Amino acid sequence: MKTLFIGDIVGEPGRSAVGDVLPKIVKKSKVDFVIANAENAAGGSGITQPIAEELFDYGVSVITSGDHIWKRKEVIDLLETDNRVLRPLNYPKEVPGSGSTVIELQEGVKIGVINLVGRVFMQAVECPFRTSREEVEKIKKITPNIFVDIHAEATSEKIALGWYLDGLVTGILGTHTHVQTADEKILPEGTAYITDTGMTGPFDSVIGRRKEQILTRFVTQMPTRFQMAEENVWLNGVIIDFDEKLGKANSIERIQKKYK
Repeated sequence: MKTLFIGDIVGEPGRSAVGDVLPKIVKKSKVDFVIANAENAAGGSGITQPIAEELFDYGVSVITSGDHIWKRKEVIDLLETDNRVLRPLNYPKEVPGSGSTVIELQEGVKIGVINLVGRVFMQAVECPFRTSREEVEKIKKITPNIFVDIHAEATSEKIALGWYLDGLVTGILGTHTHVQTADEKILPEGTAYITDTGMTGPFDSVIGRRKEQILTRFVTQMPTRFQMAEENVWLNGVIIDFDEKLGKANSIERIQKKYK
């Protein structure tokens, strides 16, 4: 089977790219399951229920997120009512929503998805290592097919998690930096890994925002309003081919498809 993981969807340009490019990828590559990080899908920061429904209509199966999941207050109801939208698992247990889910496909195959957020250079949250290991043990009782979104700043933390979960999950996909890395690989025990899946949005920008505004902030250090860029829009992600009976990855392929 094949899973497509779409890197951070940024704003309306990123959503439009998904709507146009995703069906083509699914058809050409015969993709069975689609996961997308969409914590920046609403105006470049956060997500709303209408936007989640839009992405589901395009063919996304599960939406993951990260530290920006709380940017829109209406997300609370979304997290509490739809198990296809995840917040990071390693937030405190009192936080609304869930950090993992198991989806059953029409063929009867079940796929687990876990969402984590890193701690290095980010918020002080629960340990993503111990938290993920505990959750993997629970999901393993249901299915061997488990994909992990590790939304983290530090490459070292993502790589370490890859080694920590190698052989226990099907794929570990890094998000957050919006820059796709070229280190995709199958780890020794059969887990597909990439440090960052990249960004789905406008690349004539600074990670999705208008470059002129970002430059003003860096040069002057003055508060600056950041707006979405709109030009040179691409979809970034990876396709993982895996054995659904064993939960082991056969291959991982980077995807870079231009929208406009």
